[in-house]
Amino acid sequence: MGDEDMIGMTGRVTGTVGPGLVGEVIVRIRGGAEHFLAHPAPGSGPDRLPVGTVVTVVEYLPPRTVYVMAAYDG
Repeated sequence: MGDEDMIGMTGRVTGTVGPGLVGEVIVRIRGGAEHFLAHPAPGSGPDRLPVGTVVTVVEYLPPRTVYVMAAYDG
């Protein structure tokens, strides 16, 4: 899976993502679901993304790190 294939995918937070935290998200890919270390996307605001939040991948750093932002406002 290339870098560009991960960008735009949605996932769900399984470990709180926020400033100063290394969170975790699960993303459905390759016919299954995989966990990635997650950081908030630059400029996505100071808020934490709690467990259960649906997120969009905006940057992928192989092999297991993503930058995410909330998929929905609210």
